Amino acid sequence: MYNYKLMLAGLCTLLIAACTHSDAETQSQSVSSAASPVKTTLAQTDDGYTILRNGEPYFIKGAGGRTRLALLAKSGANSLRTWDTDNAKAILDEAHKHGLTVMLGLRLGHERHGFDYSDKDAVAKQKAEVRKQVLKYKDHPALLTWGIGNEVDLFYTNKDVWFAVQDIAAMIKKLDPNHLITTVTAGIDKEKLELVLTRVPDIDYLSINIYGGLESLPQDLMDMGYDGPYVVTEWGPTGHWQVERTDWDVPIEQTSTQKAASYRSRYEGGIQGAPGRALGSYAFLWGQKQETTPTWYGVFTEAGYPNEVVDSLYHNWNGEWPEVRAPSIQNFTINGKQATDSIHVQAAESMTAKLTLKEYQDDGTTIRWEVLPESTDIKAGGDPEARPKPVEGLIVDARDGTLTLTAPTAPGGYRLFAYALSGSGKVATANIPFYLDEK
Repeated sequence: MYNYKLMLAGLCTLLIAACTHSDAETQSQSVSSAASPVKTTLAQTDDGYTILRNGEPYFIKGAGGRTRLALLAKSGANSLRTWDTDNAKAILDEAHKHGLTVMLGLRLGHERHGFDYSDKDAVAKQKAEVRKQVLKYKDHPALLTWGIGNEVDLFYTNKDVWFAVQDIAAMIKKLDPNHLITTVTAGIDKEKLELVLTRVPDIDYLSINIYGGLESLPQDLMDMGYDGPYVVTEWGPTGHWQVERTDWDVPIEQTSTQKAASYRSRYEGGIQGAPGRALGSYAFLWGQKQETTPTWYGVFTEAGYPNEVVDSLYHNWNGEWPEVRAPSIQNFTINGKQATDSIHVQAAESMTAKLTLKEYQDDGTTIRWEVLPESTDIKAGGDPEARPKPVEGLIVDARDGTLTLTAPTAPGGYRLFAYALSGSGKVATANIPFYLDEK
């Protein structure tokens, strides 16, 4: 016989639980829909310029990228940058979850890709699309600033682009009084500076992408006659267009150890070295990409392991090193020669590579080796590139940082990559170009 009292009590419990769950869900939706923007302004004081967010000084400690945001926040960052609004809602939500703000990029057409800033219809259509994006995301509490375009000045000839940027900036100022507005240039010189300042008056500060040369940026801007506010929106290793090249004209990449040192010195000189003018920065790249090589700009490997640069960024943002550090590279040679020696080999020649490391904790290190043909899919401005396919079957023996391998047989340029992975999951990377001569 059924115990009706017990059954009735159970039904009541289920109903209460269902109602409670429904109330919680409704409350969550209400909180989401009631989320309001955080007021952000630019203030000028006796000490210079500062960002005020919700009335409090806010110095940007950021990186460009949209993944691994928990680690970004844990490393001491407070902001991230995107180049477009792709998947923006999810990125803004995830950033907010980790206490990060977002410089949200608004993609504009580039002259080098065929966009014509003399075409009034195309410019108007682009502005209308930007308007939709601004209205969609302007009230999100993680939003910090709008980035109108990225390097629209790279390899351009039509200076009318700045009028289009100004038209958009003026529109955003009316649509969204709660956030800052900027546009991003590829480096800076006096002519470009004057064009931006005179043609785009509605931006709040300059945003500059710069790699080698960041150390002198504060003085360079002063020499151009500008003592106003700026943010460095991309910076990092020495660019592939700025480094020493081999005698067959390919760029020589810094090791991750050399890059990590650059990230510290450039931050100190170009960002910390301009208090009251530098409002902060976004390091490049909090992610991984193929650009000249698979390791040049990303601070993670393709497998997702953080390299030494992440430790340097932690040091920049916190003033101390993380408890667990990546290995460092002390020396890397092929046949006793450095990358700068322009190494030539013959087909099927026996080669010996040696990698010497410094390890910061006794957690064991594994070295992975890879040979790639020199990339021929070189683009400009960070446009997507194809990764070369590795050359298999060359490794003869690998132990204790020493590799014996057989040179490829097809003439041309190659690179030998070394990935030194610690037991704690941090990595050091390096590569050496070499050239296989025709017989």
